[in-house]
Amino acid sequence: MSNDSKYILAIDLGTNGPKVALVSTHGDLVGYEFEENRVILLPGGGAEQDPDEWWNTIAAASRRLLVRNLAPVDDVVGVCCTSQWSGTVPVDRAGKHLMNAIIWMDARGAPYVKALTGGPITVEGYAVTKLLTWLRLTGGIPAHSGKDPIAHILYIRHEHPEVYRATYKFMEPKDYLNLRLTGQFAASYDSITLHWVTDNRDLSRVGYDERLLKLATLERDQLPDLKQAVDVLGPLTPEAAAKLGLPAGLPVVMGTPDVQSAAIGSGAVRDYEGHLYVGTSSWLTCHVPFKKTDITHNIASIPSAIPGRYLIGDEQETAGACLKFLRDNILYHEDELLAEAHVPDVYKIFDRIVAGTPAGSDRVLFTPWLYGERTPVEDHALRGGLHNISLQTTRAHIIRAVFEGVAYNARWLLDAVEGFIKRPFEALNFIGGGANSDVWCQIFADVLNRPIRQVKDPIEANARGAGFLGAVALGYLEFDDIPARIQIARTYEPDPANRALYDELFTEFLNVYKANRKIYERLNRAR
Repeated sequence: MSNDSKYILAIDLGTNGPKVALVSTHGDLVGYEFEENRVILLPGGGAEQDPDEWWNTIAAASRRLLVRNLAPVDDVVGVCCTSQWSGTVPVDRAGKHLMNAIIWMDARGAPYVKALTGGPITVEGYAVTKLLTWLRLTGGIPAHSGKDPIAHILYIRHEHPEVYRATYKFMEPKDYLNLRLTGQFAASYDSITLHWVTDNRDLSRVGYDERLLKLATLERDQLPDLKQAVDVLGPLTPEAAAKLGLPAGLPVVMGTPDVQSAAIGSGAVRDYEGHLYVGTSSWLTCHVPFKKTDITHNIASIPSAIPGRYLIGDEQETAGACLKFLRDNILYHEDELLAEAHVPDVYKIFDRIVAGTPAGSDRVLFTPWLYGERTPVEDHALRGGLHNISLQTTRAHIIRAVFEGVAYNARWLLDAVEGFIKRPFEALNFIGGGANSDVWCQIFADVLNRPIRQVKDPIEANARGAGFLGAVALGYLEFDDIPARIQIARTYEPDPANRALYDELFTEFLNVYKANRKIYERLNRAR
């Protein structure tokens, strides 16, 4: 096919809201629009969003983008979605959602998944026979944090039995969007992974396994049929087309969750090429040619969006969210002490303050576990904190400590991932909103002791990845073409002058976890 003047409408549903972008079949992102969505936090670790709000904000962003006339609508050749992962939307036969979406932050299913996976003889809390079956077939295991879809479904079964009985299919967020676009119930090999009921040993024919379904106590009939991420699901329905401002009948590609689309959008698509993502959450990963699991660090190689390839699955719960917490809950919280909240460009102000504050933040340590943690330890009871504050501590020290604390957490994960692949990364492509910060790029380079390659337009990596995936699916690109189409804005080399200091503080960061984890467990076990 010719690559001239053709575009993919890429829909990227993040936790904070959807970004809708036009991505050329060359991989150039020519423009996007964003809408904000609410997160509903509930007692007991609940986190939900309204699927109708997802759909309406996607439609608003799409119409606003298309009327900018960045490209003729007739030159849009397909639609491809990516989205937040590890969520659950129960829908009826008509495709109508039966309750709010339970999203990746929700831990209310933890007691049920722990009971499901336990037994008389356990390893890390898992019955040995169950553990071996899950690891052999899927490469992973249901997380005891309760944040996987299997736990969400168990929670719905126990706490909302009327919803469970009425559910025709349980859909991942990305697959729910595809349902709205095409009317088709389907999941991709990669999106279904965290249900832990598919045999992933042969990536050419991933399928549900009766043994796993029995272990999980899930009903096959309530789960969608499976396709590859590069398959065309179906045509865009007239109703969805009118809502988005597009012609009806455009091919809708299956698409992929955000972790996989970010890997593609980072340009690190070859085996062992790493990328670091810092958005609301964070991960550090790469593609690998093998299936493997590290239960100690909650890491596994799982199906990638690229056919026949695995991607290392890991996630740190809060990263960029720590800066949002600092801005909204501490420094600019709207109360009687502040007449006007949310100053413009506060993150740029943070950058300037951090750049002017010495490395190490006068030995103040911040732990970024504001909503528990998933990897390299799985513990939903962990909480954040500032440690080693004195009368000499200033606001600048605290702000820089937040930046550095997220980087220490990434180094903790780096050690686990490099142990998993048995080799160090030569460099890391850095994407997500955090990569817009030059000073944070340098902090990550110094703390991780690895070159950091700042991808140009890093916040658009997921949408760009969805665009690339759509272009490959429709025959405009090959995956091997992608690295050459990624621009690196700047490479940050580790500063040797900060090596000893950051090594010391990272050791103490780990000691804070070891010394306090039992306290967090006692304080938060029932929350």
